[in-house]
Amino acid sequence: MDLVLDIITWILMLTGCVLLIITGFGLLRLPDLYTRIHAGGMADTLATFLIFIGLALQSDDFLVTAKLLMVIVFVFFTSPTASYALAHASFVAGLKPMLDTTGSDQRDSADPDEGKD
Repeated sequence: MDLVLDIITWILMLTGCVLLIITGFGLLRLPDLYTRIHAGGMADTLATFLIFIGLALQSDDFLVTAKLLMVIVFVFFTSPTASYALAHASFVAGLKPMLDTTGSDQRDSADPDEGKD
């Protein structure tokens, strides 16, 4: 039974860690602030949930498990709220989201003869 619990814990914690790494790459590669906020807020919340559930499964003490679950609830409510507040403040300050109105990539719509003399 302990082996099954250890395997489930490792799967949860590794999934959370991989999700955080993917989030880091997304924060570097995504084009504008709003997509970065979305990726960071959503993936960070899920990764924290997975890692802390894995830690709670390994805890033998009820008090430690209860504290971990309270942290999960706290992050579940505060992370999306902080993401929304940051996006709203950015929009009010005048930062507009990048919109692709042509339906294609901006690099595809550039003039191919541009820059040639």
